[in-house]
Amino acid sequence: QVQLVESGGGLVQAGGSVRLSCVASGKIASINFMGWYRRAPGRQRNVVASIRDDGSVNYADSVKGRFTISRDNANNTLHLQMNSLKPEDTAVYYCRADLQSSEDGIWYASWGQGTQVTVSS
Repeated sequence: QVQLVESGGGLVQAGGSVRLSCVASGKIASINFMGWYRRAPGRQRNVVASIRDDGSVNYADSVKGRFTISRDNANNTLHLQMNSLKPEDTAVYYCRADLQSSEDGIWYASWGQGTQVTVSS
């Protein structure tokens, strides 16, 4: 069993900052890809930022220069520092980890339950 738990969401004014965290726990042998996704009301879930185990990162164009993704491999933790927030950043933010089970060695994608970020104008 693997569990991803996000934290750090909430209500913030435009121009403000929020830091999201995600902790992966359970029978994990290895994690390569980790990412943050978001689903705005009435829209599909899209990737916001991602980071691989080699440290390479990618950002959606809409958040470049404002958001920073980081990970702590020793603690299977993922962070997203969100600065200069805009109302259009309002969404449920989800953590994803592509991980290998320590039970059977199978690789699969695991998702968190999501955390709401609301940016008021």
